[in-house]
Amino acid sequence: MKALGVKDIVRLQKMLADCGVASRRKSEQLIADGSVKVNGQTAKIGDKVDPYNDKVVVKGKKISGRSKPKHYYVMLHKPRGYVTTMNDEMGRKCVAELVSDIPARIYPVGRLDRDSEGLLLMTNDGEFANKVTHPAKHVYKVYKVTIRPGITEEQLTEMSCGMVIDGRMTAPAEIHVVTRKEGRCVLEIILREGRNRQIRKMCEQLGIEVARLKRIAIGQVKLGGLEQGKWRELSKDEVRRLTARPNTTEDY
Repeated sequence: MKALGVKDIVRLQKMLADCGVASRRKSEQLIADGSVKVNGQTAKIGDKVDPYNDKVVVKGKKISGRSKPKHYYVMLHKPRGYVTTMNDEMGRKCVAELVSDIPARIYPVGRLDRDSEGLLLMTNDGEFANKVTHPAKHVYKVYKVTIRPGITEEQLTEMSCGMVIDGRMTAPAEIHVVTRKEGRCVLEIILREGRNRQIRKMCEQLGIEVARLKRIAIGQVKLGGLEQGKWRELSKDEVRRLTARPNTTEDY
């Protein structure tokens, strides 16, 4: 047995993230929900463990901290009609089905709603997930949005400057008109926050119909020509770009 040292003691949520169970935030929620036991006792937020000697169980499954798994950093082109979860009690199609050939339990970094498509990051590295989603990193996201029937300059200004959605003001957004045609318009929208269904809610508040919503980039990582329903691993440079420093659209 490995000798116990002070450096081996880590926060429980960090161990779960390192072992690919979930991101740190999701791991904290599992702990808060009473789904994690350490040495037979229900764990609490703030608990620390020795990954080599303590027995950690999540929802009845033993988690081993003796060796770190291979980390996967995946870009998936999520099609419409799939929910961003690894399983669904309602029997809907899940993104897990599209990455079932990856020999590790990976999970989504952020979300795309069922009716949206495009770039979805997935990983089993909790540290990576936390860095990409943490507000302090300012990792922006780029969307191509087809709307009907069109948009006025006043509406563009309101969306760009910020709107009150769900009782809170949205952060300023960058919005560019890509094309205008009779009865429809294509926008490029750059967001710097991760509000739930933010673009759809802003458009709905302005009386604009969203016909199609596709995420085409996260930070400097672009979807490119990846086919719908397919995935690829991120390059080391793409991982570095997402985590190394605050992202700015000057790099886009």
